[in-house]
Amino acid sequence: MSAYKAFRVELADKIAHVVINRPEKVNAMSADFWTEIVEIFNWIDTNDEVRVVVISGAGKHFSSGIDLMMLAQVGNQLGKDPGRNADVLRRKILELQASFNAVDACRKPVLAAIQGYCLGGAIDLISACDMRYSTLDAQFSIKEIDMGMAADVGTLQRLPRIIGDGMMRELAYTGRTIGGEEARSIGLVNRTFVDEAALLDGVFGIAREIASKSPIAIRGTKKMIGYMRDHRVDDGLEYVAVWNANMLQSPDLRIAMAAHMSKQKPEFAD
Repeated sequence: MSAYKAFRVELADKIAHVVINRPEKVNAMSADFWTEIVEIFNWIDTNDEVRVVVISGAGKHFSSGIDLMMLAQVGNQLGKDPGRNADVLRRKILELQASFNAVDACRKPVLAAIQGYCLGGAIDLISACDMRYSTLDAQFSIKEIDMGMAADVGTLQRLPRIIGDGMMRELAYTGRTIGGEEARSIGLVNRTFVDEAALLDGVFGIAREIASKSPIAIRGTKKMIGYMRDHRVDDGLEYVAVWNANMLQSPDLRIAMAAHMSKQKPEFAD
């Protein structure tokens, strides 16, 4: 693993811990953040030793969202021609979208552990994760509306599938802040914890449970869930039949069944 400017990455017990590591800047998403996260998740996706991912923020907060200094740098690239400005902005937006697409497309489950601020672009990030967990005092807000813009890096596309269309609209139109308990009640987070220590302990416990399962079965399950976002039920049934016609030939199935019958813990190859 390389040294990163915006992240700290650790691998232990088949769990990759990806930490947004700019606590002095409230973990704001700098230019380095957007390029490094793609590199990190490409490494995770191709490393068979990694079975599950936990993403968290160093310090008191998960992330305050996009670094305003980076936005200012983009603004400095704009000139007097609206057409050329539009081309610059479109390419930059697509580049940022690709960063969180890398998280969404990762074959391994990604769990977000959230404390403190989770604002603006951080909502885009956690929307691309498989599951989300938070402290009770976490604060969530789709802040883009207060900046005079529409969120454009995934929140409006992914969040309705997580919390429902009506609630997403309320949060996106008002920009209001919700706490951990309301986030849990609307399904934005699966579970809340009393503090950061309990949060990380709980999330890593879930991660270890996932890591103990057949990696073939986990990847197939994630692939099927993702496929159903954009397809009909009958399409999904046909796809899982084709998928499992191949994957059920893996030794993992026999290992899992034998362990279940003998009440032993199964051990799966990477």
